[in-house]
Amino acid sequence: MDDRRPAAIEVVYACVRVVSAWVFLQHGAQKMLGVLGGFGAQGGTAPLMSLMGLAGVIELGGGILILFGLFTRPVAFIASGEMAFAYFMAHFPRNPVFTSLNHGETPVMLSFLFLYFALVGPGPYSLDAVIKRSRKGATGS
Repeated sequence: MDDRRPAAIEVVYACVRVVSAWVFLQHGAQKMLGVLGGFGAQGGTAPLMSLMGLAGVIELGGGILILFGLFTRPVAFIASGEMAFAYFMAHFPRNPVFTSLNHGETPVMLSFLFLYFALVGPGPYSLDAVIKRSRKGATGS
């Protein structure tokens, strides 16, 4: 991020990153842990070695990493792709034009938010920034 941006913008950016990651990881928790209604009709868990299992791992693990701002750029890029894939697999066929009719609002918004995080980075309120500052201090640069 631009070091000249006001601190308030950085705080809001961090809040958007944390809230979107929280929404994302809840979908992974449903698939992988069977909580929040679980996965499928019986509210169970997705088989680990399945498409939904892989999605659950990306959503739960990636959501936690993005929430804390750790490995943000690569994880957000993968998460963005996973949400785009989910949209085109499950929602787009129902209605290719209107997300309100195909219930694809969440994957579309998350896909674009995560793509933005991948391009811009985690911001100063993240573990990535803490690691960067500690490395900078250790090298004396």
